[in-house]
Formats: sequence, structure tokens, C-alpha cells
Amino acid sequence: MAQPDDMFGDDDFPAYTMGRAAEITGATQDFLRRLDEAKLIAPVRSAGGHRRYSRYQLRLAVRAREMVEQGTALEAACRIIILEDQLEEATRQNENYQRQQESGAS
Repeated sequence: MAQPDDMFGDDDFPAYTMGRAAEITGATQDFLRRLDEAKLIAPVRSAGGHRRYSRYQLRLAVRAREMVEQGTALEAACRIIILEDQLEEATRQNENYQRQQESGAS
């Protein structure tokens, strides 16, 4: 199990209850449930079955809320965010691969 100091720096640690997550993101609890249904975020369930959100998930929820407020359909906003994150990860992996190739060629 992670030590408390490790959890403070972990963006993926499910530290926030639904109520607190809604408060932080400026979204309703229903909106957070809809993000779960749209498969943008999948909160961890506590032993009692309560949703718990990470900071990373809260950032995604804020992005989705902002897009929906600007008129983007929820499903489209979720898809865009998923694709943006996939592109960011692929770019990061490509940069790492390029660095490895360059250091191996030296």
C-alpha cells in the first residue's frame, strides 16, 4: 500500500469523493456520473461502493465541463478529450523512442 507522502504527489490516487469532486470541478454530481457513463473517467469504488476520483480525472472533468458549456455535445467532448490524451501519450512515447535512438547511435 502506498505511503501517505507518496499519495500526495500521485495524480492517479483516488482521493476525492463525488461531492468534493463536484465542488472542485464546478460540475454537478449528475454530470460526473454522465462522464462515467460516457467512459471518459472511471472512478474507483470504495469498499462501500462510493465513487472516488483522482486529480487527473478531475482535470478531465473540468475540460469536459468547459467544452459542454461552450456548446459541444457531451459524447463529442468526451471523444475529443480521449483522442487528445491518446495523441499526447503517443507523442510522448515517440519522443522517448527518438531519444533512445539518438543515444544509441552516439
